[in-house]
Order: sequence, then structure tokens, then C-alpha cells
Amino acid sequence: MASVLSYESLVHAVAGAVGSMTAMTVFFPLDTARLRLQVDEKRKSKTTHMVLLEIIKEEGLLAPYRGWFPVISSLCCSNFVYFYTFNSLKAVWVKGQHSTTGKDLVVGFVAGVVNVLLTTPLWVVNTRLKLQGAKFRNEDIVPTNYNGIIDAFHQIIRDEGILALWNGTFPSLLLVFNPAIQFMFYEGLKRQLLKKQMKLSSVDVFIIGAIAKAIATTVTYPLQTVQSILRFGHHRLNPENRTLGSLRNILYLLHQRVRRFGIMGLYKGLEAKLLQTALTAALMFLVYEKLTAATFTVMGLKSALKR
Repeated sequence: MASVLSYESLVHAVAGAVGSMTAMTVFFPLDTARLRLQVDEKRKSKTTHMVLLEIIKEEGLLAPYRGWFPVISSLCCSNFVYFYTFNSLKAVWVKGQHSTTGKDLVVGFVAGVVNVLLTTPLWVVNTRLKLQGAKFRNEDIVPTNYNGIIDAFHQIIRDEGILALWNGTFPSLLLVFNPAIQFMFYEGLKRQLLKKQMKLSSVDVFIIGAIAKAIATTVTYPLQTVQSILRFGHHRLNPENRTLGSLRNILYLLHQRVRRFGIMGLYKGLEAKLLQTALTAALMFLVYEKLTAATFTVMGLKSALKR
């Protein structure tokens, strides 16, 4: 219990939250382009920079940052939960010994499940707020009208029921493999580098963070596309089954995507996603490692970069 409620776990959680907020703010327009490519199937522009130019031209200069506050709020909560759970479980299981790739994967998976169940409502709301007011090419998308986070929660519960806040939970639970894979590769690459040098440089952290996230994103991207569509919740889905997030609708959406655009339709927006997530994860890990190392130095504890 002491390991779970330790000050060290709190430091990791706060550093992870701050790192993710910093990185997302810097690369937020790339996430906007990725989300449009995933959700708006009839958009003709296929590249990140062309989508961003279209958004700025049609919706204004600040449009790429639409929905920044709810996204950052959700990301802060989500990464705090994930980093706290990951490091607490790791401290309990490893107990001062060297971790292994298998343990990192299992701990990352469990931390991801906890994170999904607690924070999915925040992500449902921020996805809708981020897409509100967007000019879509797809007539199947029904527009929304929310006046902020609280109003979005109220309208969703009133009009769709409280379970609608967990739209996309099933693919999200499948997608816990994304951060699990990411942390497995990140921790594994970090251990390999630390065998050859005393501590990691900023460049080392940035590069292995980018590599780990790029691998995890490529493996899980088709499910991420389905997750975005289900969270948005305003596509006209299979009329025979309106239970958002069910296995049937996941398979239905995957099938529709392949039927309309071919197998590569499952990877529409991957360029924007890879660019955004790899850079965001790299910067996040850099801020996270430096912040934890500085905090632990002040506390007189072992540096995070030497774990």
C-alpha cells in the first residue's frame, strides 16, 4: 500500500500530466488535422498540411486550436491516472529489482484499462467539442451545439443517456495495447541505452519516445479511427444496432471503411497521426523525464533517468 500511495508515484503522475499538456499544446494543430481525416470521410485533401490550410481558410486562423481546453483538461486527467497507476503497479511488482519487457507490457495494459474506465467520458466530450462548428464534407454527420464542457455533459446525458459518455469504450479497451506497447518499447530501449551509458541525454529520450509511439500508433491505428468515430457519436450507424461501441458496430465501421476506401482506408490520417503522436510523445517523455529527475534530485532520491 505504501508503494501505491507513495510520493514518488505522485511525482511521476504530475510530471506525466505536465509533459503531455506541454507536448499537446505545441502539436495540437496536427491532432486537429488527424481527427478531421478520421471522421470526415469525404474530405478530398489527404495530407496534413493541406487539411490544415483548408481549415484555416474556411474556419479561421485559430480553428486548428478549436477544442484545446477540453482536450488539455482530458489529457491532464488521463495521463495523471495512467502515470500514477503505471508507476504504482510497477513499484509493487518490481520492488526495487530491474523490470522486464513482459512486466512493462502487463503493467502498461492494466494501467490503460484503469485509465479508460475512468476518463472515457472526458474524451467523448472533448471529441465532440473539438469537432463542433467544423465544416464537414460528409452529410451523414449530424452537427452539435454545446456551450462548453458542462453543457456537453448535460446534453449528452439528457438526449442519449448516461452510457453515451462511454461511447467507444470497447475499442478504447482494445487500444490499451497502444500505451502498453509504447511504454514497453520505451522502457526496453531506455534499459538498453543505460547499459552503455550512465544516463540518458535529452536527444536520447526524444528519439526513443518518438520510436516507441510510432510503433504503437501504426499497430493500433485502425481501431483508433473507429474510436474517434464512435466518440463523436454523430454518424448514422447501422440502424439494426444502435449500441455504440459494441463489437458489431466496430466490425460494421471497419467493414464500411474498407468497402468505401479499400484496406488503406483504415489508415486514412495515419500520416498526421504519426507526425502528431510521435512528436508529442517524444516531447512529453522529455519533459516528464527532466521534471521527475529535477524533482527527485531536490528530494534526494534516485533520478528518473537512471531507473
